[in-house]
Formats: sequence, structure tokens, C-alpha cells
Amino acid sequence: MSRIARAFELLQSEGRRGFIPFITAGDPDLETTRALLLELQSAGATVIELGVPFSDPMADGPVIQRASERALKHDFGIAEILSIVREARLDVPVVLFSYYNPLLRYGIERLSREARSSGVDGVLVTDLSPEEAADASASLRAEELDLIFLVPPTSTLARLKMVAARASGFIYAVSRAGVTGARESMSTDAERLVARVREVSALPVAVGFGISNAAQVADVWRYADAAVVGSALVAEIERLAGASDIVSRVGEFARGLLPE
Repeated sequence: MSRIARAFELLQSEGRRGFIPFITAGDPDLETTRALLLELQSAGATVIELGVPFSDPMADGPVIQRASERALKHDFGIAEILSIVREARLDVPVVLFSYYNPLLRYGIERLSREARSSGVDGVLVTDLSPEEAADASASLRAEELDLIFLVPPTSTLARLKMVAARASGFIYAVSRAGVTGARESMSTDAERLVARVREVSALPVAVGFGISNAAQVADVWRYADAAVVGSALVAEIERLAGASDIVSRVGEFARGLLPE
């Protein structure tokens, strides 16, 4: 059983729901990212998604696009990202959140080996469809890494069944069509999508895209196993850029996202 599966199993046994924060590696710099990983673990993260900066993040809104642009100025790659995960020695699972191009260039087999030894537990590739994921899946599974898929509200039953057959760890349900970004209200599409996913899969279901406050997290916890918060956290990192206490203040912000 993977660390991701164990994390969700523990949540279920305790009758709790999960919190999955997302940050972009290297924003504002790699050393701060390492410290933020530890702080988010302390703040109550169930799983942490660590974004691999990419020059053409088509699924992301302006907040995460800007984070990728800032990170790419530091001239580092996947090897350096894996190094900070290794140095952090986290007790909670880490998922690399990436587009396929950087991973393919690095080498999927190499990535799988080095990710496992660095403490990464899974990979989510935004633009890798389940129909084209066989090679990547085989390499990741050989190293006991989970491959996590996104499913949008427009997914057909056939597509949901295909994802259910090929995913592991958890399934990421996208709350609404479109790109990432904080929203003032949540779409009812997310709740319907989670119900549809549960009809075809026993995997935990996390909901993301647009969750930005404790009330929205609480709403998602009514029907899903975990809530993913990305753009709101990344916007806070951007707002606090240059502050000497950025890590503790982002941690305080993350704690404020958890319903009482």
C-alpha cells in the first residue's frame, strides 16, 4: 500500500477529511519551497502537491502562471526539485504536479527511480490522457508510485471508467471546466462529479480548482474525501514575496483554510 493510500485510509478510520495544499517549486526560491513543505506538513496537510514550473501551463490561471514564470528565472530543473523533497524528509506524501513535457525530457524511467528515492509518492500529469499513459504508468508503478488523473465535470461515463481502471492513490475531480484560480463560490458540478466517480471507483476523491477559503473547504468535505487549495496559497506566497517571515505567514494562512 502506498503512502498516499495509507494517508487516506487513516483519514477514513478517524472520520476526517483531507487537506491538499499546492505550491510551485522554486517560488520564490527553492530554499523557501523546502521550508514551505515542512510548514504545510505542520499546518495539517494530508498530501502536498508540488508543482513543476513549466513555460506553457495551459491548465493554470494567471496566479499559478506567474508563479511558474518567477520560478523559471532561477534556472533549475527536476533534479533540484527532487533534492529539496529529499532534504525535507516529509512524513506526509508528496505528489509532483506537472505537465508531460518536462517529465518526458527528464526521462520517465529516470524520474520514477529518482522520485521514489527522494520521497515523492505520486505524479499527476495535467496533460497526459489515460489513453496515452501506459508507458508512464508502467514506469511509475514499477517504483510503487501512484499515477493520479484529473477528471473534469464534462467526463463521460466511459472516460470515468477508464480513469478508474488506471489511476491509483486518489482521483482528482476538477470542480469546474476551465483553468485553475480562486473563486468566490463553488460550482454544484463538483458534487455531481464526485458522485459519478464513486459509482465507478473505490479510490478517494479530492476536489480542486477554485477552493480558496475555509467555507469552501467545509463544503467540499461534505461530499469528497479531500479539498485541494492551490491558487489561494500561491497568491499568498506572491503577496508575501520578500518578507522575512513568509514561511510562517503562509503556514498561518494554510491553517486558516481548515474549518473549525
